Amino acid sequence: MFCINCGIELSDGQKICPICQTRVYHPDLKKSEALPTYPRKAFKSEEINIRGLLFVITLLHLIPIIFAIILDYNLNNAFDWTGYVVGAVLLIYVCAVLPMWFKRANPVIFTPCAFFVAIVYLWYINFSVEGDWFWSFAFPVSLGAAVITTALVTLLRYVKKHRLYIVGGAFILTGVLIVFIEFFLHLTFDFKHDGFIWSLYPLVFLAVIGIGLIVIEIVKPFKESLRKIFFL
Repeated sequence: MFCINCGIELSDGQKICPICQTRVYHPDLKKSEALPTYPRKAFKSEEINIRGLLFVITLLHLIPIIFAIILDYNLNNAFDWTGYVVGAVLLIYVCAVLPMWFKRANPVIFTPCAFFVAIVYLWYINFSVEGDWFWSFAFPVSLGAAVITTALVTLLRYVKKHRLYIVGGAFILTGVLIVFIEFFLHLTFDFKHDGFIWSLYPLVFLAVIGIGLIVIEIVKPFKESLRKIFFL
C-alpha cells in the first residue's frame, strides 16, 4: 500500500502517512493496529539557525566589496570602479537575501524596494560614465516594469478570485512596455530607421496569450475543463 500524496510505501495498518501526514484509507483492507513501516523519529529534521546562516551570507556579500575597494585603490590610487561592485552586490542582497530576514516577507513591499535599488544603481552608472540615457531610457523603462510587476504581485496576493484576468492583463501590459522600450531606444540613441520594427512581434505574441487567459476566465465551462485536464 502506498500513500496517495507522496507515494511512500506504507504498512497495511498505518492510518497516517509518516511523511506528509495524509490520512491513509484502503477500501479493501480493514484497519488494524500495526507497526509503521518507517519510524517517526527518522523524519525529524534538525533545526537550522536561520539568523546565523543569514549573518554568514551577509558577511560573504561584504567580501567582494572589501576586495574591490582594496584592489581599486591599489591599482588606481582612487575608487574608479568600486561603486559598480558595491551597487551590484547591494542589488543582489536586497533582492535575494533581505526578504529572508523576515518570517513573513511581504512581496508587495520588497518588490518596489528591489526596483528602487535597481533604478538608483542605473542612475549611478549613468552618472559615472557621464551618459545621457538614464532619464530618457533607463528611468521610464525601469519605472514601467516596476509598476507592472508591483501591481501583479499585489493583485495576486490580495485578490483570490479571477486571477486569470490579472495574469492576462500583465501579459498585455508587458507587450505594451516592450513597445515603449523600442520607442525610448529611438528617442535616446537616435536610431536611423523610423517606426516600430521588432517590438510589435512580442506585443502580438503576449497580447494573444493575455487575451486567451482572459477568455478562459470568462468562459466558465472551458475553464473547468482545463482545470480537470491539468488537475488544477
